[in-house]
Amino acid sequence: MSFDAAAYEAFYRRSIDDPHTFWAEQAQRIEWHQPFKQTLDYSKPPFTKWFVGGETNLCHNAVDRHLATRAGQPALIAISTETDTETVYTFAQLHAEVNRCAAMMQALGVKQGDRVLIYMPMIAEATFAMLACARIGAVHSVVFGGFAANSLATRIDDAAPVLIISADAGSRAGRVMPYKVLLDEAIELAQHKPSRVLLVDRGLAPMSKVAGRDIDYATLRQTCLDAVVPVVWLESNAPSYILYTSGTTGKPKGVLRDVGGYAVALATSMDLIFCGKAGETFFCTSDIGWVVGHSYIVYGPLLAGMATVMYEGLPIRPDAAIWWQIVEKYKVTRMSSAPTAIRVLKKQPLELLKKHDLSSLKALYLAGEPLDQTTSDWISGELGVPVIDNYWQTETGWPIMSIAKGVGDKPTRPGSPGMPIYGYKVKIIDETTGEECGANEKGVVVIEGPLPPGCLQTLHGDDARFVGTYWRNFKRELYSTFDWGIRDADGYYFILGRTDDVINVAGHRLGTREIEESISSHCNVSEVAVVGVEDPLKGQAAVAFVILKNAAPAATPAGAQALEAEIMKVVDHYLGPVGRPSRVHFVASLPKTRSGKLVRRAIQSICEGRDPGDLAVIEDPAALQQIRAALAVLPVS
Repeated sequence: MSFDAAAYEAFYRRSIDDPHTFWAEQAQRIEWHQPFKQTLDYSKPPFTKWFVGGETNLCHNAVDRHLATRAGQPALIAISTETDTETVYTFAQLHAEVNRCAAMMQALGVKQGDRVLIYMPMIAEATFAMLACARIGAVHSVVFGGFAANSLATRIDDAAPVLIISADAGSRAGRVMPYKVLLDEAIELAQHKPSRVLLVDRGLAPMSKVAGRDIDYATLRQTCLDAVVPVVWLESNAPSYILYTSGTTGKPKGVLRDVGGYAVALATSMDLIFCGKAGETFFCTSDIGWVVGHSYIVYGPLLAGMATVMYEGLPIRPDAAIWWQIVEKYKVTRMSSAPTAIRVLKKQPLELLKKHDLSSLKALYLAGEPLDQTTSDWISGELGVPVIDNYWQTETGWPIMSIAKGVGDKPTRPGSPGMPIYGYKVKIIDETTGEECGANEKGVVVIEGPLPPGCLQTLHGDDARFVGTYWRNFKRELYSTFDWGIRDADGYYFILGRTDDVINVAGHRLGTREIEESISSHCNVSEVAVVGVEDPLKGQAAVAFVILKNAAPAATPAGAQALEAEIMKVVDHYLGPVGRPSRVHFVASLPKTRSGKLVRRAIQSICEGRDPGDLAVIEDPAALQQIRAALAVLPVS
């Protein structure tokens, strides 16, 4: 496709200047049981309602509507290199499994509007469960399987599910990761007690059941083999799911998404951004516990009539050719991953990539963290396909910035995720004055309301926090992404890092406050500061600086190492390995303002070897020397 700059700009401008007409046209990409009466209701900003009065269903659009034309085509390709299993479900078979799962939920008392928490590994039953919730109008809340009991408990209390669906265990790098033990502990810790727990037994770990509460998935499934469960038609703005994202207060935020707007946004993005076509295969290497997995493992590809690959395993096991083997075998046309994974593969023997026929692959999309030019150039050159960056958030559900190749083949620019996608009125705002920045001036990346379809409606059970967190940082109706950015003279954007205390580790968004709170629970910790530090592999790594109540145990290198290991175990217990800092350093003081606020930016600057800037705000500048001294101590070999 040749690039017509004027046509590209006109398409974008139309989505901004006439969103009613633009999105009414895009809404024809899905099927509506009842047509909508109003495309957009923004009468109570910042709350947005799309396709008001229309009735539709995500499961119907992802599965049922394809049965007439592609029932026998692959829909879900479930692969686990951890258990050496591989199963392909056609659209007809997926439809049958989703009906069975929906009937199982109904048998356990789940009704429209009820919450169902899904705490599962990357197995087909997790997809069945998500689609079954969508089918009957239940609201699913998927919790990443790497989270420990305490983190799971906070989400159980917030979502208050009537049913939890889980498994005996997951597996990573051949190491079994028990889920049921963590789930039992989480339910014990939680104030809310679900009435039923549905369990998939993979035979990976012993699993005791609580009488009257725990139900075996396979046994209940046998009673629902011939189930036919009609879809529940939902008003467009009914909730589809809750997905928790890290907050700066330590309390996760439950992003609440709608049904109709999300379906339209994803269907449009699959065509105009990812250029996916019905009958092709999409391979997203993320996890269903993150928003990328929701949008581009489960819903997006299926809405487009594509087969989607669901992969449990590492990119280097059994060897670093496994992803390329999948691309070749299933003729993957579009692939989505994270820069960290590509940096890992770059360290592997090149012949592992070269031995597979990758001619089906048309593009690689990378997101979740900043993409460096070296990584982009390497993988693009070796695959011989375009590498397309894209930038978005849990809150938006689909890309804010990228290059919409389905609109026009606009060139990419190294280090930039591209330009604002249709529907997003993006600006760079000076955080002090609130005025829009000029070219190459650093500011906060914001989106002018109303947000386009598919973005969060609010935070579950907390409209005030939704408004206060995202919309009250400036005088106008501007949604803050909490990312620093600049825009060059040609309109390309560059993301420079977070303005708040959320860090991005290998595409996983973590709140430093959550990590700090877990470390603070150690009996010998008096105070702690956690910062995100640039890491060549993961993008960022969490680093902790701890003031001890009793410094004696860390007085020797061996003692400090032992105490660091203890603290790491505490974080594992509260958050899981995903929250574990790369290092824990022990200091006598931390840099603070006169009012007692930690100056994390100064700590981060020193860790990254940068000038910490104006130190006048720090009450005791000598505290920075403590940071430097701690970093100078080499770890014990």
